[in-house]
Amino acid sequence: MAESLKGRKVAFLATDGVEQVELTEPWNALRAAEADLCLVSDKEGEIQGVNHGEKADKFRVDKLVDQVTARDFDALVLPGGVRSPDRLRTNPKAVEFVRGFMEADKPVAAICHGPWLLVEAGAVKGRTLTSWPSLRTDIVNAGGEWVDKQVEVDQKLVTSRKPDDLPAFCQKLVSMLVTAIDERRLDRMGEQSFPASDPLPGPISIP
Repeated sequence: MAESLKGRKVAFLATDGVEQVELTEPWNALRAAEADLCLVSDKEGEIQGVNHGEKADKFRVDKLVDQVTARDFDALVLPGGVRSPDRLRTNPKAVEFVRGFMEADKPVAAICHGPWLLVEAGAVKGRTLTSWPSLRTDIVNAGGEWVDKQVEVDQKLVTSRKPDDLPAFCQKLVSMLVTAIDERRLDRMGEQSFPASDPLPGPISIP
């Protein structure tokens, strides 16, 4: 892949019941771009993935959500599945973790039921996003605009509806991160040229 995210740290926030393909496909796309990946969860050990509700593979957790903050990472991915986001949105530390990325204007990507965490974090007001259709009312009630699209990009927020949207979701995720990093480099160059007067464990192996 021509686009490189080498040295960039990306957190995946998930727990038991995560839709497996919504974890593994973005993970593999970012790994191919050489990003440094970290699976963050609310429990130690392993989390249970599912394929449409049926048990699938297990994945090793790198960090507990109460051990990290948004400052530790360059971007966040929120996979779906019903159970994982629903459980995490009742965890104050997980909600605070998500809110930290949005308040810091860092790239965030959420698919399927993943935007539930954005709603809980109070981070969708004035935003346009998509999701699994059953989240539409929650998003609108939280002040967001819901659209029925394969992938929606609102500033540094990327959202998609379901596993069928993963190719477009992954492509937008990688390209957004590359763009965000390039913009940050330009900002730093500007700061150096015009100074103002008196800024985790290794990735798991996901098949």
